[in-house]
Amino acid sequence: MSGLNLAQQEAVNYLHGPCLVLAGAGSGKTRVITHKIARLIQTGVAPQRIAAITFTNKAAAEMRERAKGLIGRDANKVVVCTFHALGVRMMREDGAVLGLKPAFSILDSDDVTKILKDAGGTTDAATARIWQWTISKWKNMGLTAAQAEAQAADDNERITARIMARYEERLTAYQSVDFDDLIGMPLKLLQDHEEVRAKWQAALGHVLVDEYQDTNATQYEVLKALVGMRGRFTAVGDDDQSIYGWRGATLDNLRKLPVDFPTLKVIKLEQNYRSTSAILRAANNVIGPNPKLFPKTLFSELGEGEPVRVVDADHEQHEAERAVARIVSLRSSDSVTQGPQFKEFRDFAILYRANHQARVFEQALRKAQIPYKVSGGQSFFDRAEIKDLCGWFRLWVNNDDDPAFLRAVTTPKRGIGHTTLAGLGTFASQYKLSLFEALFSSSLPSVMAKRAMEGLHEFGRYINDLEYRARRTLGAEDARAFLNDWLKEIEYEKHLYDGEDSEQAAASRWTNVMEFCDWMAQRCGGKVSDPSGATTDTEAKTLLEVAQTISLLSTISEREQDQNVVTLSTLHASKGLEWPHVMLIGVNEGLLPFKLDDGGGRQQKVSDDTLQRLQEERRLMYVGITRAQRSLAVSWTKRRKQGREMVPAQPSRFISEMALDQKTVKEDPREKLKALRAEFARKAQQNAAAAAAAQAAPAP
Repeated sequence: MSGLNLAQQEAVNYLHGPCLVLAGAGSGKTRVITHKIARLIQTGVAPQRIAAITFTNKAAAEMRERAKGLIGRDANKVVVCTFHALGVRMMREDGAVLGLKPAFSILDSDDVTKILKDAGGTTDAATARIWQWTISKWKNMGLTAAQAEAQAADDNERITARIMARYEERLTAYQSVDFDDLIGMPLKLLQDHEEVRAKWQAALGHVLVDEYQDTNATQYEVLKALVGMRGRFTAVGDDDQSIYGWRGATLDNLRKLPVDFPTLKVIKLEQNYRSTSAILRAANNVIGPNPKLFPKTLFSELGEGEPVRVVDADHEQHEAERAVARIVSLRSSDSVTQGPQFKEFRDFAILYRANHQARVFEQALRKAQIPYKVSGGQSFFDRAEIKDLCGWFRLWVNNDDDPAFLRAVTTPKRGIGHTTLAGLGTFASQYKLSLFEALFSSSLPSVMAKRAMEGLHEFGRYINDLEYRARRTLGAEDARAFLNDWLKEIEYEKHLYDGEDSEQAAASRWTNVMEFCDWMAQRCGGKVSDPSGATTDTEAKTLLEVAQTISLLSTISEREQDQNVVTLSTLHASKGLEWPHVMLIGVNEGLLPFKLDDGGGRQQKVSDDTLQRLQEERRLMYVGITRAQRSLAVSWTKRRKQGREMVPAQPSRFISEMALDQKTVKEDPREKLKALRAEFARKAQQNAAAAAAAQAAPAP
């Protein structure tokens, strides 16, 4: 407890009832959660009866590592996972009561789009994605297709609800679920089956939920069903950082807690360990106009720090140039408040409201030869070559997974054409079979040519053989050998090189495949070697067991490296992160806040929907401000490109709401330019000296 303040200690020590920890930005919420896990174990709760639920795999991995540092091996027994991963665990164990096999498949977004195109009778992916978004929203609200149709507001919603019904029928036939089902089906298990509910309530002695403000209505009901009347849970969140309303997160879950759990203990963490007082004052001022569920004010003991700056620019290119100049200036500055430890490229972040704003900043950074990365770019698992392999794995796990069947049978090509697959699909639909079941049907030869039958049977036997081998492949070394042999058998490397125009592109994709297979093998455990050559003994798993978890993973976070580059990120993707120096760019009306029909805040009355959107946009600005540790600059442009024209633009209302000291708010751009020129001159001197030294060196 020595490293905790009084409010944190109170949160850690409150163990026997429902607890809400209002953790302001940078107030040490992860530290509270990990210390509370340790405290629960210290008081006699078995580690395996503690569940810590997060929203991302990365957050779960970080929490597990920090818990391990605090309590050692017992941390491996604690259930640290996402809501979705917990849902999978419950459904693998108890889904049979809902008619699910333990080896059901989890469909990714692309699979769902394809099935909806089929269910809705369209070839237009954009239309299918609109249906997909609407159906996801309904599922997060806990609605069935029939309920959605009953309360449909117009014909479009009624049509979508009927498509949803057909979509659900296909999921049942494929023994598959989508990501929303990983919350909705566990809720159905808990609410409709008393024996399942009793089992899970007994299994979990205390539940901790991180980022509680991001939960949707269905997740709240799952939490209630898991903890029961005893209410032994700790919800950790911040109503001021609720920025995911567009994907179903609702502040109603915070409002309901004191009503549903009258003995709820509310503890506020208001001391911020991240930012200076100048930055926190701006954050508190911005969030001030929003209504408060649980009022709090952040404070810091890190000192006043540098003033928050506002930078105006003529247009987007000018704004990008000024952002680059600021990076160069801060890196070359000898200011005591910066310190030498905050001058690496990794110490800088440029944050924006929408992805399209990054392009001009990428151009400016490249021109200045400053390395950068775009956070929230394409996920490793979204790459075509990785999705190919995952299609095969999913088919081993669940032979009834039709989308996986179609991907595996056509990648790489194996002489089974579209005509054969169309015939197989028609036959399977007629007899209500999965494609894999249909290819072994004794009736299929009556509608299929002999040569086509031979190709299908060969593929089916090969899948059965792979599944048999994967079920018996135990540990990392065996898994690595199996995967290498399999890739050679299907000639996947040749497939990549045949499909790419350049060898470089094919080689890059093959490197991704090798990295993925190595990562899969590592997850199989057993004796695992790290880069230093040291070996660690972990629980060995079969390759088939690991394949069952693939669809849940969105990133290979274990293999990410801390690169020394400037970060470009949307505000949404920046939540939970922090940098010494932050630049919020494009802080203009119409961008942040995003287009609102409220006359720029000048109308006396606005709709409730518009007001709620404005409040969420204000929370987004608050999140952006509180990412900064040492310095913060907020920039806006006087003109913005709209189509092919430049149109006048206004600074965001949030800039005036920050209530900054006008004497310190503006930076002198001439000083920035002077610093930029000095940096370029220094680099030129270094390059000249290096060239001279190379010329003077004796020839080898």
